Amino acid sequence: MLMILIRVAYAALVVGMAVLSFSFLMDSDQILKKVLVPLGVLTIGGLVLLTDMREKQKQITTISAVYFGLMLGMLLGYLFSIALVPILESTFGVGSPLILLGRVLLTVVCCYVTISTFVQTKDEFRFIIPYVEFSKQVKGGKPLVLDTSVIIDGRIADVCDTRLIDTKLLVPRFVLQELQAIADSADKMKRNRGRRGLDVLKRLQSNPKLELQMHDGNVPELRTGERIRVDERLVILAKALGARVVTNDFNLNKIAQLQGVDVINLNEVANALKTVAIPGEYMQVKVVKAGDQIGQGVGYLDDGTMVVVEQGRPFIGQDITIVVTSVLQTPAGRMIFGRPDQRASGSHTPYPGNGSTTNLTGPGDSRSGASGSGPHEPLKGGDTKI
Repeated sequence: MLMILIRVAYAALVVGMAVLSFSFLMDSDQILKKVLVPLGVLTIGGLVLLTDMREKQKQITTISAVYFGLMLGMLLGYLFSIALVPILESTFGVGSPLILLGRVLLTVVCCYVTISTFVQTKDEFRFIIPYVEFSKQVKGGKPLVLDTSVIIDGRIADVCDTRLIDTKLLVPRFVLQELQAIADSADKMKRNRGRRGLDVLKRLQSNPKLELQMHDGNVPELRTGERIRVDERLVILAKALGARVVTNDFNLNKIAQLQGVDVINLNEVANALKTVAIPGEYMQVKVVKAGDQIGQGVGYLDDGTMVVVEQGRPFIGQDITIVVTSVLQTPAGRMIFGRPDQRASGSHTPYPGNGSTTNLTGPGDSRSGASGSGPHEPLKGGDTKI
């Protein structure tokens, strides 16, 4: 809405200037000027407005590069032309129009060289002026570069729906091309995975609370002319942009870490959010199958965590209460080990090294040895058994 108001105000100013120019030429006898001057004002203003409306994706870094390049070019052109004037005067004579032409040419060349240099290397500089940041770095959190695997997986869209991620998401062009190649594959399974990835991208793009940008991937490190694998290009791009890579690929995770690039592995995030079990805690689980070891049963929690139940094979197909004995964290996920809770049956599972039990007897009964009858036998050392 704000841009509409700005464009309407701009159009009104352009029309006003065209009418004003026509009024200035009202007394002129040249009819051609009365027509061409207002028409030229409207044409120039209209072209600028149409160009602005057509180019929707603009970058402040490009504008800043042109601005600083023009300033530096004019400054260098002025300084060099001062040194060039004596040479031109001695060559063409004092007051020659070629002197002015040479100074203008030198200034134009300096402006072109500086603007071209700044535009091609704008990500390598950092200039901060009020309300303008000219840098490859961004304010706030680092942007996230999405890998093909994490797009096809689809969980990144669910995470974004929770509004946990508030930074910019970048999808490089080469990742989009790889996704399209998978979607056009002759293999039905690959084709379905590729189409699922495209659907996930469409879902991310339609999220109003999320900023998703297609990045061309044009960084100096990738302009070598060599054919580089997608994983390596992702790491190089993320390192050049100061971004983090979001992936499910274990190998890409290791490669990025070796090169000093931050990585977010969604599998590790999912494992970190799974249920935390503490040894000695009781939980309800359904034993669904037999385990690898003798007597073991295996069950699963709602989040997919595997639960290995010692002596749980007789309870296959039943919901039982177990007591957690240990928790094992592996790269593939978390495993919980436990044993059936025997409190309800009244039995007691002795701990190792505690094999004795205490028998309570009623009034009038004597506590005896193994037979429980017979006279009391004296003990060694003169003591007697009571």
